[in-house]
Amino acid sequence: MMRLFVTLMGLALGNGQQDTTLNPEFATWLNRAYRHTVPTITTTDLKTMMKQGVVILDTREQTEFDISHMKHARHVGYVWFDMRKVYDIPKTDTIVVYCAIGNRSERIGEKLQKAGYQHVYNLFGGIYEWINQYNPVYNASNIQTTEIHVYDVSWARWLQNGSRRYDN
Repeated sequence: MMRLFVTLMGLALGNGQQDTTLNPEFATWLNRAYRHTVPTITTTDLKTMMKQGVVILDTREQTEFDISHMKHARHVGYVWFDMRKVYDIPKTDTIVVYCAIGNRSERIGEKLQKAGYQHVYNLFGGIYEWINQYNPVYNASNIQTTEIHVYDVSWARWLQNGSRRYDN
């Protein structure tokens, strides 16, 4: 039943609908940036899924991940992503991928789908939206932080909450 709900929500969101808490200008920008090849979910959906059990994959680079990431997220990277990093995840598990805003994670989601993973979702707005909704993030020492690596100066404007880090 949960998978059906998530699938329906993901398909609806993938068609341009967003969480009503999302900045409308950011949502419009994201909808233009995404390919819409991987169903998207909202931060609210992800919090519900986390209670049910979900694999969360952070597709950002190691320096970004070390500054902050979602609790229990597994780092898989983007530039050096390799399917061997997910070999132990059953293809029937529900997987949520995220990055800064959702572009890189969508590409990794496509690779997972191509490899036969059946329930792959992209977090709409990525870690920016996660922190914009006041959700916790943790540093490399698993200590809660407010810092977010802002991948690109032009993208930093979409981070409304948290402390921006530009260094690599």
